[in-house]
This record gives sequence, C-alpha cells and structure tokens, in this order.
Amino acid sequence: QVQLVESGGGLAQPGGSLRLSCAASGFTFSSFAMTWARQAPGKGLEWVSSIYSDGRDIYYTDSVKGRFTISRDNVKNTLYLQMNNLKPEDTALYYCAKDKGVYGLGYELDYWGQGTQVTVSS
Repeated sequence: QVQLVESGGGLAQPGGSLRLSCAASGFTFSSFAMTWARQAPGKGLEWVSSIYSDGRDIYYTDSVKGRFTISRDNVKNTLYLQMNNLKPEDTALYYCAKDKGVYGLGYELDYWGQGTQVTVSS
C-alpha cells in the first residue's frame, strides 16, 4: 500500500526556516511526480509546488518563489520542501501528495499524506 508520511513541521518565527520531509513507500517513487500542497485555517487547499519524477523540472506557486525549494532523493524515496524567510501567511497544514504520472503539476493526485502543521508567528 502507498504511504506518504510528512514530518518537519513546527513553530517558526517570521523570517525563519523549516525543512519538511515526506517519506514515501509502497510504490516506485522514482517513477512519479510529487507535489506539496497546503491548507491554511479556514481556507481551501492550495497547490504549492511540484517536481517531476527525475527532479529536473520544478514548479512553484508565485507566493513562495524565491523562498521555498522542492527537492527529492529517489534513492531514499523522500520528498523535501525547504522553506526559508517564512511569513505568517505560510501558516498551514502541509501535505505531500503523489501524482498519477511521471509528469504533473498537482492536477491528478492519487495519494496524500496526513499532513504536517507549520505555524509562523512571533
């Protein structure tokens, strides 16, 4: 069975950094694109970033460009999101999700992790 387990969330001050990890199992990780999405309190789900299966093609939502970096380790079967210069509006539950194919921009996600909470506050 497919499992996606996020970790690394927590409390950070504005301007601080956090590194999220997503440990994947139950599928051939290197064959699928992966996505990070988030849901802020009282808000809908927002796509944050996607990375193609080989890690070469990467995409971000405008609000995190220059601050967040998505990456993957296809040997360790792990997806990462490095978040720098955090802002209060980054506060959300962050989800790791698997795309249905080798390529993807978060439109066809078939498995999701449980989420990890990120809170940015002074």
